[in-house]
Amino acid sequence: MKPLALFCCWLTIASFGFAAKRPNIILIMADDMGYECVSANGSRMYQTPHIDALAASGMRFENAHSQPICTPSRVQIMTGIYNNKNYIKFGLLDPEATTFGNLLRDAGYKTCIAGKWQLQGGFEGVKNFGFDRHCLWQLTRRPSRYPNPGLEIDGEEKDFKNGEFGPHLVSDYICDFLTEHKSSEDPFFVYYPMIEPHWPFLPTPGSEDWDPTMWRNQKNEPGGYKDQKYWDLMVTLTDNMVGKVVAKLDELGLRENTLVIFTCDNGTYTGVKSTFADGEYPGGKGTPKDNGTHVPFVVSWPGTTGANQVREELVDFSDLLPTLVDAAGAEIPGNLDGHSLIPLFKGDSNYTARETIYCWYERNGDRTKATQHVRDQRYKLYATGKFYDTQTDLLEKTNLAANGVPEELSSVHAKLKAALEPHLAATKLADPIQSAKRGDDKKKKKPKKG
Repeated sequence: MKPLALFCCWLTIASFGFAAKRPNIILIMADDMGYECVSANGSRMYQTPHIDALAASGMRFENAHSQPICTPSRVQIMTGIYNNKNYIKFGLLDPEATTFGNLLRDAGYKTCIAGKWQLQGGFEGVKNFGFDRHCLWQLTRRPSRYPNPGLEIDGEEKDFKNGEFGPHLVSDYICDFLTEHKSSEDPFFVYYPMIEPHWPFLPTPGSEDWDPTMWRNQKNEPGGYKDQKYWDLMVTLTDNMVGKVVAKLDELGLRENTLVIFTCDNGTYTGVKSTFADGEYPGGKGTPKDNGTHVPFVVSWPGTTGANQVREELVDFSDLLPTLVDAAGAEIPGNLDGHSLIPLFKGDSNYTARETIYCWYERNGDRTKATQHVRDQRYKLYATGKFYDTQTDLLEKTNLAANGVPEELSSVHAKLKAALEPHLAATKLADPIQSAKRGDDKKKKKPKKG
């Protein structure tokens, strides 16, 4: 951050500090677990008591959407910008990007990231994206994430060979970080992109089939087990790790002034079929359909956010960066696509909910193959013209506009079409920049800044 901007940021923080102590912030994001897997959302197939308790103490959102798969969600949640303008390729975050880690560290927060990385850049990349401390999997390599894992911890590659379990080690690291900062005058920000419950689905420690050698398939390749019979154990594991971190906040007396947000990076793996809403609900990871993007979103901020609230407002991952920066009392950058949810968390009656949200998606960054759509709480319009009712047609089998837009839906269709147009224009403007970054056209030069 430039000196003048940093000075202005600190002025904002100083004035905020006179009114109230800035909150600690913990953002938890599970890996591959859709909306249908949380019992507070209505699941009768899985039990998630710790996530449910978090929701009971605050807000549970009915209409929160991620990107359809891992890296696109990580890029969007960390930058507050839609993928059509800054997504390069799978497994990479633009080294020039500014993340919520950068902005919160500049605002005086002690920052920590623990869990799954998958964004390249190595040890220096973690620092450059704003994190003081880290305990990560898939930063410099991709060993086991579960039994006998390999992790990158504060600049060192560490291998565990005595039956240790990755999710336990990562959550232990977070709890130790919280303990170290119990008496600190500086607030902290913990970003916890969990390594679970992504396949391989395994029996977990303490379960009947637990085996610390079970993480490779018959070809001795990592991550080969996708058996649904262990999926419920993985959901329970995820819930338990959320509960472990929240319990540590309680133990340390930090809960009252800590904003905790729980969500997931995309829908459930496609090999998993759940029962939800009295019907079969197949996992939709990797697809822009609702079962690929509809995710849990729970907010708990004791003393600030009222309890037992169920919200219908639209939320997507571009909203997280401005929300966290706003919570810190810092200045929100002007180039974002998301909107701060802090007024909503605080019960501000003047909060204006978003009418639509947008999604640009292509796993490998090929802009000729990307899908684009806008949606409200119920209806979805693609750039191709296809139009769906997501409440009655989860798998998008019936294009409502196949024979022309029904008269009774003309107003909502017009609203979505008008909302989509500026995104389509922004996508075209970003195209030369993305092509240069991918190196597809080496003759083109990146446009000069300014």
